[in-house]
Amino acid sequence: MAHSVRRDAPELPDFSLLKRLARDQLIYLLEQLPGRKDLFIEADLMSPLDRIANVTTLKQHDVDKLYKVEHKPIVSTSDQMVRGCFLYPLTNWFLFPDVVNADKAFGRFRRYKIIFSPQKFYACENLLEEQGIFGDVTTDEWSFYLLPLDDDIISLELPEFFRDYFLEGDQRWVRTAGSALHLLHSVYGPFSKVYGIGRCSKMAYESWREQVEEGEQRALQAEIGNVFLIDRDVDLVTPLCSQVVYEGLVDDIFRIKCGCVEFCPDVTSSDKSIKVMLNSQDKVFNEIRNEHFSQVFGFLSQKARNLQTAYDKRSGMDIKQMKTFVSEELKGLKQEHRLLSLHIGASESMMKKKTKQDFQELLKTEHSLLEGFEIRECISYIEEHINRQVSMVESMRLLCLLSLTENGLLPKDYRSLKAQFLQSYGIEHLLTFSNLKQLGLLVEQQPGETLTVMESRVGKLVNDKTAGKLTDAFSSLAKKSNFRALGRRINNKWDTIMKWNDISWIFQTFLKVCGCTFSEISALRFLGREKGLKFIVVTTAITNSARLLESMLDNHA
Repeated sequence: MAHSVRRDAPELPDFSLLKRLARDQLIYLLEQLPGRKDLFIEADLMSPLDRIANVTTLKQHDVDKLYKVEHKPIVSTSDQMVRGCFLYPLTNWFLFPDVVNADKAFGRFRRYKIIFSPQKFYACENLLEEQGIFGDVTTDEWSFYLLPLDDDIISLELPEFFRDYFLEGDQRWVRTAGSALHLLHSVYGPFSKVYGIGRCSKMAYESWREQVEEGEQRALQAEIGNVFLIDRDVDLVTPLCSQVVYEGLVDDIFRIKCGCVEFCPDVTSSDKSIKVMLNSQDKVFNEIRNEHFSQVFGFLSQKARNLQTAYDKRSGMDIKQMKTFVSEELKGLKQEHRLLSLHIGASESMMKKKTKQDFQELLKTEHSLLEGFEIRECISYIEEHINRQVSMVESMRLLCLLSLTENGLLPKDYRSLKAQFLQSYGIEHLLTFSNLKQLGLLVEQQPGETLTVMESRVGKLVNDKTAGKLTDAFSSLAKKSNFRALGRRINNKWDTIMKWNDISWIFQTFLKVCGCTFSEISALRFLGREKGLKFIVVTTAITNSARLLESMLDNHA
């Protein structure tokens, strides 16, 4: 199952430098606040922060206690004279004034510092002034834009970008996108050309250009070629399709967060959950991450046999050979055995859940929608899915997929399905339908429109040459959607892809790919192997159908 890589494939840039830059700036900001200090860290920032600087690093720079800030009052029992606060802008940081006012009421006068990440907005200081504590605190900015999750995946960890921009019309993160592009430009050399599709892409490009013109120009060797920026709404079908590669299924079922997944006791065969880092350093995971789920069990079985063979060869060893085996091989074999056990347990757990959900019938319905046939049967399946109250998000996903592939629902079907959905899952989702309609995810078909969206948008970009292997990632989607154009659009130059939840960036080639699920990344890795290219996916946040639709819910926090 291991794939050969062409010898002429270029080496990836060293993106660990991005971590070091973020850590050095964090340490600098901590040292600007001398003395022992408490840190109040916004919950969504905990995982990314742990990838940059762990507790040991923070303790080395006079951090005494750490508090996770959630949607509840901040309570601290510390007697420290200095406090620090790391928070995303405009989320939970409005709780911070309560800390200052509470300390004042008890006669405790301390120094306070709010460090905003990834950037500080004018509205933040405005709110501090309104709360009457502007003179009691100092503010700063931690420019933490890019977090490498793996050798070829970089994330801004801004899952709110999609809803904020496309639904709320909030453009505050566009500057952050431009700053992330500027960081790559500054560290890894100038880009040859920048291309873009969409309004958000244009604004991100303009923001980046402004920063380039304002900054100091340095002569660097270019490690990245051309850049393409493509708005997320160019293709909303792909992220709504079921993922069938191993990494995608792990994300759908267990939720990979910041490159880490928590396997439940059912997987670990113990009484506690275990957090596992999923990246190329995990040799077992690295070999199965891009494979169709149906092929994973065969590989894991063969891997188990090979591992047993490696253990069995101890029986014929003399003392010298045994000493060499223990010092050089045994530790690696034990680590591989532990990882193999976890992935076998995860595969069994996923198989049980997918069998219970009748996964094959679900995939058949999706294929019919993507191919545009047996639509009435698909509607009947969706109605049954809704009436059985199988999963609210899953029912919503199928409704949106039906709407997108048919260029909207017939008015009578729209009214009927909407009424059944609200009756099954609650009237509180009425506003959710408005949100979905605003984004064009679930709409009524307009008179006179007969071509499906899939045909009208990508029907002319047909190339089945590379579609065969892509079926491992998307099944019939590989033949139907934007991936049909990949074979024609890739050249033999250095390629890097920055794939946003909301914007997609592609370096050194014109490649129209939208969305950023693990299945899409898998397809890009395959194309890279075929053509001797290396793709680097940089995203505002890894997404899947559940995350995309949960951000549209009317009760979204």
